[in-house]
Amino acid sequence: MRSTAVTEQHRRAAEFRIEELAHRSGTTVRTIRAYQDRGLLPKPERRGRANVYGDTHLARLRQISDLLDRGYTLASIKDLLEAWDSGRGLGGVLGLVAEIDGPWTDEETGRITRQELAATFGGSPDEAAVADAVELGVLEPVPGNPEEYLVPSPQELAVAAELHSAGVPLPAISGHLRELRVQVEHIAARFLDFTTEHVFQQYLGHPPSDAEAEEAAGLVRRLRPLAQQTVDAELARAMRSLASRYLRHHLHSEPPERPAVEHVPLPAATVQSVRDLVGPAGVAAFVTAATDHEVSARRMDALVAHAVPAASGPDDDRHPDHAG
Repeated sequence: MRSTAVTEQHRRAAEFRIEELAHRSGTTVRTIRAYQDRGLLPKPERRGRANVYGDTHLARLRQISDLLDRGYTLASIKDLLEAWDSGRGLGGVLGLVAEIDGPWTDEETGRITRQELAATFGGSPDEAAVADAVELGVLEPVPGNPEEYLVPSPQELAVAAELHSAGVPLPAISGHLRELRVQVEHIAARFLDFTTEHVFQQYLGHPPSDAEAEEAAGLVRRLRPLAQQTVDAELARAMRSLASRYLRHHLHSEPPERPAVEHVPLPAATVQSVRDLVGPAGVAAFVTAATDHEVSARRMDALVAHAVPAASGPDDDRHPDHAG
């Protein structure tokens, strides 16, 4: 009798109306009904005029939420859950998901206080720069502790500190990081496209078995470091090549070219007259001096022509020789 009473009490404790199921699962009544319409959630038990849900519905909602957080679409989640219901299991698939969602670096997350942050970047707090770092994910606020931040990548923060100490302004560092991320995300997308086409295509288009999922997870573990190793090697090669080129350009640049000298041939009779006057050795100097003299004279004539009207009064139109 006692055992029957306990079982009945447990059965009642595991029964929910739709509003309570939504509250316990962290979703909404509307979402639960939408999942039922899509076939993602088993139908409730009809009891009188009410629909009753149980622990299986709650567990299924939590599974759906977890898979959505991992980036699965509702259509792919339906295939996975159908595989689960048919007895094929989700262990291998969830193991593959955990492998992909795991850390792609050995770097450990750090922490830094606002005081330490200010000291690292010059000694005075820069609220705009901190907000920029939070937006970029370089810093993450610690809930309930406004004086401390999580640092997902201490190496990245250390690079920013070194650049700032070398004289790079913080807004320039943030702008550079934004530009770099776009380029790196493009590289990551290309690597994923490449490996999907040539390695993982065989596992796509159908719910994988546990064996297939475990095999794919092993491939992920093998291929995970390859992208970073390739980028590291290519970045080192490019930096070596471009840095040498930049150095040669800035330290050993050629002097600016002088404008070409125009050679004007002189009449033979003129050259002979000058030679007779100053001798053969003085021809070039004489021609240069004569040219400079003529140019200077014309420049002075032009200056006088502009100055005389300005100096004369409105009624003074007499020739200078007759003044007085």
